[in-house]
Amino acid sequence: MGERSGPMNWLGWISDFLSDPAHRSGPDSIANRVLEHLVFAGEALLLAAVLAVPLGLLIGYTGRGVVLVTALTGVARALPTLGLVTLAVLLAGVGDAAVLLPLVALAAPPLLVASAEGIRGTDPDVRDAARGIGLTHRQTLFTVCLPIALPTLLAGLRTAAVQVIATATVAAYAGLGGLGRYVVDGLATRNFPTTVGGALLVVLLAVATQLLFALLIRYASPPGTRARRTHPMDKESI
Repeated sequence: MGERSGPMNWLGWISDFLSDPAHRSGPDSIANRVLEHLVFAGEALLLAAVLAVPLGLLIGYTGRGVVLVTALTGVARALPTLGLVTLAVLLAGVGDAAVLLPLVALAAPPLLVASAEGIRGTDPDVRDAARGIGLTHRQTLFTVCLPIALPTLLAGLRTAAVQVIATATVAAYAGLGGLGRYVVDGLATRNFPTTVGGALLVVLLAVATQLLFALLIRYASPPGTRARRTHPMDKESI
């Protein structure tokens, strides 16, 4: 498709993108690319949660390793995602691992910090009361502290999810699918409707994820605290 002139370029490009028959059905359809994108993001979030959340809960409950975690998460956030994809492709070849490695590295830090800070933020008197009635440390952590920390943990998951969805476009650079396929292929062929349409879908998906987690956090917060509760991860959300 050629370029258009005038201030209505973007609206025309989006209209062309949506009206393209190839984007309605088949492997390059919008539904299929969105599904691929969500699968990449979901797998990365699941792996990051399995790795980061248990460690964060342990650190938050014991109070040990907080300084080290803060330093390591700062380093992890500075890692270039595309550079990690390139390195993963060189080491493991083209495949899901080349995408999951950088996405997990991106998602793990906010999950680790949120789970640790959520547990650390529980009232010490509540913990003492739980221990006083005979609960073990494990029972105190999972039945008392974790429900209180859930809104903060969800806020961290929201940050991780939005970042991963926005960054999962790098899957296209590894020869895989997802919405990044529209962006990368569109740029390569100067097909601006496809590029703009793909970028718009990524933005809409990230916004929808943000709104979904906002609702989850609201209903996970204890009654009476929903209006005034703030989360450490809110400042990092997109």
